[in-house]
Amino acid sequence: MRLILLVSAWFLCAGAAQASTSTPEPITRLDHILLWGRSIDQVTSIMSVKLGFQVRPGHDPAGVANRYIRFSDSSFMELLGVAQPNPTFDPGMQEDQQVLKGGPGSRSFGFRSSSLDAIHRSLQALHYAVTPFFSGPDSAKPGWRLFAFDRAPLSSNTFFIDYAANYAPDQFDPTKADDYRVTREHPNGARELSSIWLVSGDAEADRAQLEKMGFGHAVPVTLPEVGAKGFCVPVGPTALLALQPDGDGMAKQVMTSGGPRILGVSLGVVDLGRAQRWVERGYERRLVTYHGLFGESLLAPTQDDLGLSIEFHAMRKSGSPCSTVSK
Repeated sequence: MRLILLVSAWFLCAGAAQASTSTPEPITRLDHILLWGRSIDQVTSIMSVKLGFQVRPGHDPAGVANRYIRFSDSSFMELLGVAQPNPTFDPGMQEDQQVLKGGPGSRSFGFRSSSLDAIHRSLQALHYAVTPFFSGPDSAKPGWRLFAFDRAPLSSNTFFIDYAANYAPDQFDPTKADDYRVTREHPNGARELSSIWLVSGDAEADRAQLEKMGFGHAVPVTLPEVGAKGFCVPVGPTALLALQPDGDGMAKQVMTSGGPRILGVSLGVVDLGRAQRWVERGYERRLVTYHGLFGESLLAPTQDDLGLSIEFHAMRKSGSPCSTVSK
């Protein structure tokens, strides 16, 4: 069952910022991706030294370790890697390792919402194979609650999750506001997870499933920088890109070598020039910015290292992310 990959206590100890109590209606947004490295130290080194992220410690149960990159908008990236010989994989991890062939990449992501019960009932009524609810890491004082799917409705695995107020397990003392703040600041200036890019052989199939799940208003898009086309689907303040290859580019190479997965992510930064300088120094090459879906952008050359593309862009103004997509 795909849920096994997603519900282990250490796997979701990333937590999130406190849920806003001032929002009048619950908002669903993209929460995080799970990114495997060739090893936990390799993926940590790439993220910190070459790309300029602050990487937070996690745990190392049964030989599979995790670490976190947390953003000020409450989203995060969870880094995973084999930390010792003969690790114990649960079935979900085993599936990932088989598909990724022990290499780097990402195949799972989460939606976050405080309306889990209503979403669960709605998906059940639509005949989706949703799992029961699970919570952790401590049954006496749960920090997170989620459900997933026995059969993935999208080309990559997904789940819905929410967190308890004041849940910040990465903090030694969650009451220290300054500690909380600085652990979400990065030398490269990254502040927010703007979008997750799914790639498959049929972007329309993912778009249709998302609309059925309640995420409509898709906007057609093209990403010439990675040779892809498809749809931008708004998910609260974030966007999910349902893509397929468009010509001979990176998307086609990824599909040919490994099939459907998370092709990339877009991250908003406070200073695109700073992010560019950091990545250019890390990779020891000059990079050129371009006018992307969210404005002036930079694509870091991370596909070989991470099995994932990382795009940096200048911070966006508020509003629906797909309504401001650059044509």
